[in-house]
Amino acid sequence: MNFEKYPFEKLNELLEGIKPSDKYELSALTIGEPKFETPSFIQEELARTTTLLQKYPASAGLPELKDAMRNFVKNRFNVDLENEQIIPTFGTREVLFNFPQFALFDKKDPTIAFTNPFYQIYEGAAIASRAKVIHIDLTLENDFKAQLSDDELKKCDLVILNYPNNPTSAEMTKDELALWVKKALEFNFILVNDECYSEIYFDESDKPASLLEASLAVGNTEFKNVLVMNSISKRSSAPGLRSGFIAGDAKILKEYMKYRTYVGCASPVPLQKAATVAWNESSHVDAFRKIYKKNFQLAKEILGVNPPKATFYIWLKVDDELEFTKKLFEEKHIKVLPGSFLGRNGIGKGYVRIALVENENKTKEVLERLKDFIDG
Repeated sequence: MNFEKYPFEKLNELLEGIKPSDKYELSALTIGEPKFETPSFIQEELARTTTLLQKYPASAGLPELKDAMRNFVKNRFNVDLENEQIIPTFGTREVLFNFPQFALFDKKDPTIAFTNPFYQIYEGAAIASRAKVIHIDLTLENDFKAQLSDDELKKCDLVILNYPNNPTSAEMTKDELALWVKKALEFNFILVNDECYSEIYFDESDKPASLLEASLAVGNTEFKNVLVMNSISKRSSAPGLRSGFIAGDAKILKEYMKYRTYVGCASPVPLQKAATVAWNESSHVDAFRKIYKKNFQLAKEILGVNPPKATFYIWLKVDDELEFTKKLFEEKHIKVLPGSFLGRNGIGKGYVRIALVENENKTKEVLERLKDFIDG
């Protein structure tokens, strides 16, 4: 298998040999990892259940964890899921990598489509599946919203969307997602939405829709060909819990569950216990959202950028993203991620991704430093 280097490895190579200014401490705005302490009630549940490390975890997940995830989907999206319509996973990275291999295994010449720019695990899954790739190019001209022609969709066995989107921060409405559900039924391909940023929004009126909601809206009540993935990492500032799920079409998930028993990626029981209390509680998520909202207010005041409706990313337009990244690191000791490292075929060129995942004071300081660099 010939995998591309990960974006962060490319970044290290790009910055190699550059001596940053010693007037500033390093500010890394590159990775989508919240820099806030995991809420104490989650940590306490983890500490309280460490004796359960003596038990092998079941691949299917604890019943109470499944119930907590189903409750989350019901409370957040008003979608009732049956037990067989959801599977707890070890975060979403592993499922995004191994589900395409499962889904495409019996296809003679499989084809996968995914949004471009993208989370690189999508491309890795395509390579591991020996699949042809159709890139769904997200550009300023299409408002960073996923579009493919019917001729392209007819070729697809699996399509992965990612809304709210990393890295562009774009969002698709329930009606726009519903059009994709109709196409998945019409052309009989599996449609997945990676919804890991669904809980990082800033106004109740702008809450991102789920593909599950869109499926119900067009009468696809059994979620035929439709799946979503979500994670607790961004929602609860707990990426180390590795708690995610895949939900939707029970027929697909029944066979995928058999596959998962061989994969060996069950989450340790104490992690599942801690994840259960996290999925069942929402006030801590409100607190994190307020921090991110303030960060984007600062970004608007300092940089003049319009805040997105969801995610914690700025997709900043620049002249030359590679030179911008190198000079910014050298002069201001700030790391950002070049957009071209996240896309293919020229998509992402002329952009950098900035992750606003620090507290208000740190965010203000680094944005002022960034503004000073831009004004040069």
